[in-house]
Amino acid sequence: MNATDRTPADLLSSALAADPGRPLVTFYDDATGERVELSVATFANWVAKTANLLQDELSVEPGDRVALLLPAHWQTAVWLLACASVGVVADVAGDPAAADVVVSGPEAESLEAARACSGARVALALRPLGGRFPQPPEGFADYAVEVPGQGDRFVPYAPVDPEEPALIVAGREFTGAEVVERARAEAADLGLTGPGSRVLSALPFDTWEGLNTGLYGPLATGGSVVLCRNLDRLGDDALDKRVESERVTVISR
Repeated sequence: MNATDRTPADLLSSALAADPGRPLVTFYDDATGERVELSVATFANWVAKTANLLQDELSVEPGDRVALLLPAHWQTAVWLLACASVGVVADVAGDPAAADVVVSGPEAESLEAARACSGARVALALRPLGGRFPQPPEGFADYAVEVPGQGDRFVPYAPVDPEEPALIVAGREFTGAEVVERARAEAADLGLTGPGSRVLSALPFDTWEGLNTGLYGPLATGGSVVLCRNLDRLGDDALDKRVESERVTVISR
């Protein structure tokens, strides 16, 4: 990664320039059997499309707040980097009533909470391969319907200021620069020693530790992540096989 990278979006741009074909995020859901592997290039394409959706369709501007009511999931990682690309604040598990845009998962409780947002509402079905809802929730745009038609390249209308707020998690606010600096500073403690490091994470995304282990840390070090949802349903032998087959170097659960 480049020493000049100041925002999470910068980290992704550097990863794309360095090795677009390498795996970045591999996602498992052990409740459904889903496995998705995204290279840096594929992940960056999803981020670009989502950032274009935010900027052009939802009309967000730098400084606006996007409440993310989503679990640890590859699509959540996409939204976090899309927010960073536009310069809006990603408020993880934030108050929808205080947000300009809310992004909800498919759970009824999450959708009900999201209705408190007076701005745009987007819902994610979180189905395998980014599939759409059979019937979109009333009052929500279906992400899987809206995002495919967006552009594959993204350019923000205004440069993203690394010193402006970029992330809120567990009640703490971080600038883009703080996210990058802290991810780099804590990498060694996570066992991320550089390119080739591959962390298996079953941590939720509602804490800094979960976000750093499952996204920012690997991105900041040239590593990659095997993101596991519902890992408690996997037996020890199956976990050992996954660690071996995915060439995992460190486990966080």
